[in-house]
Amino acid sequence: MTTRIAVILAAGVGSRLRPLTDEKPKALVGVSGRHILGRAMDALRTAGVQRLVVASGYREDALVTALRDAPFDVVFRHNPRYETTQNSVSLALCRDAVEGEAFFRLDGDVVFDSNILSRLLAAARAPLVAAVDGRRALDAEAMKVQVDASSGAIIAFGKGIAVSEAAGESIGIELISAEMAPALFDALDEAGGRGETHLYYEDVYSRLITTGLEAVAVEVGDLTWCEIDCAEDLAHAERLFRT
Repeated sequence: MTTRIAVILAAGVGSRLRPLTDEKPKALVGVSGRHILGRAMDALRTAGVQRLVVASGYREDALVTALRDAPFDVVFRHNPRYETTQNSVSLALCRDAVEGEAFFRLDGDVVFDSNILSRLLAAARAPLVAAVDGRRALDAEAMKVQVDASSGAIIAFGKGIAVSEAAGESIGIELISAEMAPALFDALDEAGGRGETHLYYEDVYSRLITTGLEAVAVEVGDLTWCEIDCAEDLAHAERLFRT
């Protein structure tokens, strides 16, 4: 399977990283001399991505400037309600830019080994393929997954999954097939239409799984990655990604 499109969710304020995010979104915070988004773009280009769809919100102007010379067809989809809605709303706004094709979906605050993308592509036997770290110690705030041990199929996503029942943490990178995309965006639109703007996109994945969507977990715990929410996370990422 190949894909030429990636959707990056980069609408949030990143208040826990202030003052670094006073004038720019979290995706543009530097990690060892290269901002988070730039590192993601390096990996996406290696994976063959040609179009970058950026769900923007806070300080979109900084993103536009940073991506002016990016080696992609860059499309922005602005979420004007970024301060009061969750990431499912930002993802829903990207529907027309995806054009019914397969796409990578990435959180804009994750620094990661580019081999994660190739591993997802190699395992693309299901409509939804999610990168999962089954080795990392989990806590209540982690976005966890439940997995059927015999098949590797994901049963559910959610922060509310008990640590004892979780197979690992969903790191915020998935590969979504062209066949799944319409159903996903329909479900996102339906949730938004009901005023469920508090939902994470993973909550919508879980709803689709209950209706028959096949989703599989790809283990990436042996590869380096880091979600950056606060100064402690940033310091950890600096240690992990020194070049």
